[in-house]
Amino acid sequence: MSADRLSATFAALADPTRRAILARLALGETSVSKLAEPFEMSLPAVSKHLKVLERAGLITRGRDAQMRPCRIEVKALQEADGWLEEYRRLWEQKLDRLDEFLRTLQAQDVASGGAAEIAAKEPQPKGKKRGRKH
Repeated sequence: MSADRLSATFAALADPTRRAILARLALGETSVSKLAEPFEMSLPAVSKHLKVLERAGLITRGRDAQMRPCRIEVKALQEADGWLEEYRRLWEQKLDRLDEFLRTLQAQDVASGGAAEIAAKEPQPKGKKRGRKH
């Protein structure tokens, strides 16, 4: 996926109205007027959102007599998901390594009795002495 197309996809997805339109289109093809029903905006405003989605390749509009039905284009979403998946794998690997490192540290701490030593070395608030209750 080209950087420009990816940028257009994420820019289109940045708007909550456009995400809601895509969610509606995930249920199936429909007309612009049906898409506009749940929104408190004019039909031309909805059409502007549809143009952004169409330029990003996220939807297509057909022609059926007077009606121009809209449908979601799954391929563009799959391409964006593939790009995100690369970073998801990267961060999962980093977190897995961090988890293993922390387990190693904990095992070393338990083996050396470190938890008790650390508690004994912690600084005490002024005015209190260790081992005494006031």
